[in-house]
Amino acid sequence: MHMNRTEDGGVTVLEVHGTIKLGESAQQFAAELQSIFDGAAGGVIIDFAQIDYLDSTGIGELVGYLQKFSRANRKVALFRPHHRLEALLKLTRLDSVFPIFWERDQAMSFVRG
Repeated sequence: MHMNRTEDGGVTVLEVHGTIKLGESAQQFAAELQSIFDGAAGGVIIDFAQIDYLDSTGIGELVGYLQKFSRANRKVALFRPHHRLEALLKLTRLDSVFPIFWERDQAMSFVRG
């Protein structure tokens, strides 16, 4: 797994590639989200277009950081989840918890709003 972080008008955009599962990749993902939480003031868009697998550990990290950002009045949006990830989010009903966007400008508006 590898990640690319960019800033766009006070919003952090995190592109994630590969898989997020128990072990090193989940730890890297959590460390990157913690770094964003600690180092930036705005919300975050997580671009999941290149993630084809996310296990329960990855989902746990995602949910935990959604709560952490929400408590700090900061927004998290998921952007372009791979069809496997989208199906998993629907199956677990997390699609009702996570704002999911297919257009970048809509995701940016949500996170900034």
